[in-house]
Amino acid sequence: MSDTSIGAEPRRGSDYADLSREIRAAGLLERRRGHYAVRIGLVVGCYAGLWAVFVRWGESWWQLVLAVALAVVFAQAGFIGHDAGHRQIARSRRANDLIGILHGNLLTGISYGWWVDKHNRHHAHPNTEGKDPDIGVAPLSFSADQARRRRGVAALIARHQAYLFFPLLLLEGLHLHANSVRAVVRPRPLPRRPAEAALLALHLGGYLTTVLLVLTPAQAVAFILVNQGALGLYLGSSFAPNHKGMPILDAEDDLDYLRRQVLTSRNVRGGRFVDTVLGGLNYQIEHHLFPSMPCPNLRHAQPLIRRFCAEHGLDYHETSLGRSWAEALRHLDDVGSRAG
Repeated sequence: MSDTSIGAEPRRGSDYADLSREIRAAGLLERRRGHYAVRIGLVVGCYAGLWAVFVRWGESWWQLVLAVALAVVFAQAGFIGHDAGHRQIARSRRANDLIGILHGNLLTGISYGWWVDKHNRHHAHPNTEGKDPDIGVAPLSFSADQARRRRGVAALIARHQAYLFFPLLLLEGLHLHANSVRAVVRPRPLPRRPAEAALLALHLGGYLTTVLLVLTPAQAVAFILVNQGALGLYLGSSFAPNHKGMPILDAEDDLDYLRRQVLTSRNVRGGRFVDTVLGGLNYQIEHHLFPSMPCPNLRHAQPLIRRFCAEHGLDYHETSLGRSWAEALRHLDDVGSRAG
C-alpha cells in the first residue's frame, strides 16, 4: 500500500518545509495589492450600480433578473471576505479584518468573525469527522457513520440526499444569515462584536427596507426568495467541489499536514473564467497548503505543487467543474444508502 493512502503511516520529515521554501523562493506569498484594489473596486462598483438600477426600475417583475445579478455580486464580495480572513490582501491583521468585515457583514450580511472561526477549524482538519464543521451539517450525511445514526425524517433525507443536495443549497443563503445573527447575539466570544452587530444590522435593515419600499409586497417576497436562493446555490456550488467526495478522515488520523491537505482536496480546472466564477477556490490544493497565498498567485503555484506531489507519490486530484459535482453527488448517494 502506498504511504499516501488514508490511514497509512504518514512519511515524516520536512517535505512540507521543502515545498514551502520553493514557494517562498518563487515569490508566490508576496501580496498583490494592485489585483485586490481592482477587484474590490469592481465588486463595490457593481454592487452600487445594481442597487441604483434596482431603485430606478421600481415596481417591475424584471427585478428578479437583478436579484440573480446581485446574488453573484454578494458572492464575489464574500470571496473577498474569504481572502481577507486568510490575510491574503494586506500585511496587517487590522487591515485584513477591516476589509473582511466590510465585505462580509456590510455588503453580504454574513458575520465575518463567525465565519473566520468556522473556516479556520475546517482548514485545520479538512474532511475530518468530529473536527471539520463543514462535514457536520445536518440534514446531510458525509460519512457512513453519520448516515447510520440518522433516524426518521433525517434518515429519509439522507437516503435521498444526492437528489436533494442542490435544492437544499437554495436555503444556504438564509442559513448563513441566520447563523450570523445568532453569532452576534449569543453570549460567546466574538471579536469586534459591536461593529459586527452594527454592520450586520445596517445590511439587513437596508436590504429589507429598500426592497419593501421599491417593490410591491408580492414582488418583494419573490425578489428576496430568488436573491437568497441564488446566493445559496452559487456559494454552495462553489464550495462543494473543494472537498465533497474526497476521503473522509477519522478523528484519530495522524497524517502529516502536507498529506492531509492534499489528499482531502480537489482542484477544478477550467481557465480564467472558472477562476473568476469560483473566486480562485478551484485551486483548493494550493489554497489549503498555503492559505495566506494571494488568490491570483494560486494558478502560478499549481505547476510547482503538482510536480512536487508527483515526486513524492501524492495523488493530486484535479477535474472539471461538472465532474467535481458528479463526484460529490456520487459520494452523497453512496453514503445515503447506508442510512438506517
